[in-house]
Amino acid sequence: MAELSLKNVVKRFGNFEIIRDASLEVSDGEFVVFVGPSGCGKSTLLRMIAGLEDITGGEIWIGGAVVNDVEPADRGIAMVFQSYALYPHMTVEQNLGFGLRMTGNPKADTERRIRRAAEILQITELLDRRPRQLSGGQRQRVAIGRAIVREPRVFLFDEPLSNLDAELRVQMRVEISRLHKELGTTMIYVTHDQTEAMTLADKIVVLRGGNIEQIGAPLDLYDDPANQFVAGFVGSPKMNFMAARIIGKTPDSVTVSLVNQDAVQLTLPVRDVPAIGEMVTLGVRPEHFAEAGQGDADLAVKVDVAEHLGNTSYIYANVADGEQLVIEREESRNEINRDKFVVAIKSSRAYLFDGAGKRLK
Repeated sequence: MAELSLKNVVKRFGNFEIIRDASLEVSDGEFVVFVGPSGCGKSTLLRMIAGLEDITGGEIWIGGAVVNDVEPADRGIAMVFQSYALYPHMTVEQNLGFGLRMTGNPKADTERRIRRAAEILQITELLDRRPRQLSGGQRQRVAIGRAIVREPRVFLFDEPLSNLDAELRVQMRVEISRLHKELGTTMIYVTHDQTEAMTLADKIVVLRGGNIEQIGAPLDLYDDPANQFVAGFVGSPKMNFMAARIIGKTPDSVTVSLVNQDAVQLTLPVRDVPAIGEMVTLGVRPEHFAEAGQGDADLAVKVDVAEHLGNTSYIYANVADGEQLVIEREESRNEINRDKFVVAIKSSRAYLFDGAGKRLK
């Protein structure tokens, strides 16, 4: 079994705290993605799990045992880095088996593991080639294969696709997802790309400034973000935010008006809200704007730029107070060629956040 647990893990460099009281439970065979902006601590957290960074406080458990003082080679993990780190003078076969041979693994077992990894990754025909004869995607497969041959309890991926072009990233996402289904091994994956997180993960861990902001399934985070940061980070294009003011409330709802647009008013089913007159933030995802007259409040916008992506277009528009919105539209070429048009906001598709960024429910 390869359950993994972080219990109140802390990492400091001098007086600077990189990871703050991180706790996490990863089930056996689960695919967990650490996601967040650069500098949030996700790679540091991964390196502490691998044993490449000492922890300042807390405990790391793998397979039911504390591994704080266990050497990386003895933790039952295998890591795939951002750089392929292949030996250029060795063939693919030699690269795959190098670690096993260095530890004295029996020859027959080493060859069995190499064949199995090559078949899983569909690189059997590449075993006699050297890295310079491979494409970027093929090199990444070899790097992953080098981890597979170790038959680890836990796979760790540190932004493995960031060096690939857009088309190859999509292809490799599919390959890694297929690999997880085939192996059934616990995997922890670090990325700053929320699209990778949404498409790969069973569970996403959103980090910011060394703190875990929210943990949950991809669609749970998308539909029910805990705060404004998570709401804006999960989803592409990101959620639109508009400044608003509380103008009325009941025990079960709150009414807000957009700043500088008092005529745009919306009533949302919210219980715990600030006092009347206080500022809040209204959030609407690009795909949740409705046609004019089909929502609870109409909003006039001025088109700035339109991106045409076939049957979908993204309209970058400004509202009266200067805020910019991104509006998703399908087959709306006539509409987006206009300088101005009207969209509608539905209360059921809107989110509300207080001044500290906390989601109001």
